[in-house]
Amino acid sequence: MSSKVQSKGPRAKEQQQASAPESLPPPKANAKAIHFLASLREEELQKLFFSETLAMVSNTGEPQGELTIEVKRGKYEGSFSALSHCPLVHAVSRGFIDKVLCGNSLLGYLSWNLETLEQHSQEFIKFHVLPMERKMSLLKQEDQLAMTRSVKEGEEMKTEVTFFPWHSTAGFISEAANLLLLRVMGWRRTVPSNARFLALDSEGKLCSSTYEALGSQTIQVEGQQVEVFIVEQAVHSDEGIPMSCQYYMLSDGHLAKRVQVGASGYCVVTKMPILREEDEIEPRPVLEKTPLPWEEDLELYSRFLERKEQLRLGHTRYLQQHPDAEALVSDFLLFLLLRQPDDVVTFAAEFFGPFAARYPRTSPLRSSNRPSPFRSLDPWLY
Repeated sequence: MSSKVQSKGPRAKEQQQASAPESLPPPKANAKAIHFLASLREEELQKLFFSETLAMVSNTGEPQGELTIEVKRGKYEGSFSALSHCPLVHAVSRGFIDKVLCGNSLLGYLSWNLETLEQHSQEFIKFHVLPMERKMSLLKQEDQLAMTRSVKEGEEMKTEVTFFPWHSTAGFISEAANLLLLRVMGWRRTVPSNARFLALDSEGKLCSSTYEALGSQTIQVEGQQVEVFIVEQAVHSDEGIPMSCQYYMLSDGHLAKRVQVGASGYCVVTKMPILREEDEIEPRPVLEKTPLPWEEDLELYSRFLERKEQLRLGHTRYLQQHPDAEALVSDFLLFLLLRQPDDVVTFAAEFFGPFAARYPRTSPLRSSNRPSPFRSLDPWLY
């Protein structure tokens, strides 16, 4: 159940009234829609961050304006002034319908599951007699979603504020979320079967919204034949017939064409975008070990003998320049052969230990009758 606050005219006093009892239960999104939104991941949505521009043309082919849609990574200041990264959707259209200037603008902050954090939209039609302007704002406020709608016709202004409990908006797809959701469907090339989402109708009331895949089709864009995936969205208002719109999606989520059923024009891309393909991780190559018969290769064997001789001469030269090294090794081998210890490593450690400057001199033959020579009785080691 939602509550409303209405005001009429710039000088009218605000009057709060409870909404009338509804004969029908409020609409709810089904489990398939909620599951589809829960399957969205930040890594996937970031692949759909780009800007695109479409031309607005009449059914007779006459240019009428331009539509620009941009989705990028934004920063949103939530509760307690905490900044967080989120998808930011910005769309602008401006053109002429029957020689009357009109336009729309949309700015929306979304969560990574396409929940609406904040959205602002504006629509205007510059009629010569009675210009019309509509504005709508959505704002998440703790446990509710606040909607502010204002309609200005000439000098008369009507404003209405509605609060939706947050739990009742599960599966709600705002205008900004719809633009990004369509890119996901185009990228995945799939539409959740029998999924029922929530949306707002033209009167600002929650209603059901469905998506249906109409298959693939080949269209011509800038002289190229490209395949598009067609998705039809229908907003089922409790009042009147459903409003349907068909979206022709390219393989990477770009919008190639948008047709609103019953409208006098449509939007179409005029310049072929550079399509992004899904990254494929190639398997790591398996390199088999090939035996190298270097001894049979004359060149390799010659290099081996040459290197071997270089090492031998280098070692001989070093021992000649350091006779103490040869004497030290000879003494060690002599003591080793005389004592013949069972633990050669321990014996070597005790033999060479006294040569370290940081340790006091100890007998190199301590391990002759000790099973564990590393267990020193010297108090300084403890």
